[in-house]
Amino acid sequence: MERKDYIKNIEGAERRFFTAPVKVEHRAEADEDIVEGTAAVVEQVTDLGYMKEKIERGAFDAVLTDDVRALFNHDPNMVLARTASGTLNLSLNDNGDLVYEYRTPDRQYARDLYDAIKSGDVNQSSFAFQVEEQRWVFDDDNPDNDLRVITKFSRLIDVSPVTYPAYQDTTVAARSRDNLRQQNSMTPKMKVNQRNRKINLIQKR
Repeated sequence: MERKDYIKNIEGAERRFFTAPVKVEHRAEADEDIVEGTAAVVEQVTDLGYMKEKIERGAFDAVLTDDVRALFNHDPNMVLARTASGTLNLSLNDNGDLVYEYRTPDRQYARDLYDAIKSGDVNQSSFAFQVEEQRWVFDDDNPDNDLRVITKFSRLIDVSPVTYPAYQDTTVAARSRDNLRQQNSMTPKMKVNQRNRKINLIQKR
């Protein structure tokens, strides 16, 4: 039986993955096995297939203190660390990229993951989020080149080392793009008629 992805129960939640460094370090003085990864890269255009996307530098500034989990493969049953408990550290590097770090907990799956990262078998990360502010740059000749620029996140949900990069869930972004494209293509008269229909619907309630 296929396990349901918990992220689908969160309104407006999205997920992206990046091929960025995930590394391990053994700190002998504290006898700790540390995992550090880059969950998101800013100022880099990503091709999502039927649109493009870029995270603007500074977009993460307001969510670094959120209650965020580190999960293995986005599985809520494989919790690695959590900011609220002080076991997960989130920061921005000099480029503004989102970086996470945690001490490997005494759980078998976490120890196995540490070994997999150390051997290079796991080398990608992903993160789940909600967007507060964005802007669009439309390409009238080719909608596949429409660019979404995320300027501010409203919530950071999780960061995750991943075995396989999951399908980029662009449903929320695509819906936003399609609605804006429809608005831009409407004539002034069509916009007035749409506004009047909304007013009539409200009055009938």
